[in-house]
Amino acid sequence: MPATRTSSVPQSLARLHVHLVFSTKYREPLINDTVRDSLHAYMATVLRNLGCAPVQISSVEDHVHILFELARTVPLSQAVEDVKKSSSKWIKTQGSDLSSFAWQAGYGAFAVSESNVPEVRGYMARQREHHQQGSFQDEYRSSLERHGVAFDERYMWD
Repeated sequence: MPATRTSSVPQSLARLHVHLVFSTKYREPLINDTVRDSLHAYMATVLRNLGCAPVQISSVEDHVHILFELARTVPLSQAVEDVKKSSSKWIKTQGSDLSSFAWQAGYGAFAVSESNVPEVRGYMARQREHHQQGSFQDEYRSSLERHGVAFDERYMWD
């Protein structure tokens, strides 16, 4: 007797971790302890609403690191745009000293393998200590070089 074929629905599956980094415009030190936790929570909500699972968010005064799972149906550029645009609008409502808040125009996004997620999480958790040794620009250049990303300094800093 021939084998019975069952109908199946094809699945498209993905699990892509992204380490996203971007700074405040001109690296202004505007992310203070008063807004930091709420900013992280807000960004996590924006990601969840896109279907992107936030893994960890950390920041220092002039930049943010976000580790998240990119949803299979969401382009990276859309996730970045939504997080930056929405959080910029939100943070402007958090006090008169933040009314002109803006993120830099660009960003860095790096793929993270499942086996490196704990290492990236640890790195993100140590941002305060790390930045006592070097600037955001130094850290960003180093990340770009480590990941083999070509860049032109003339267009990186706004």
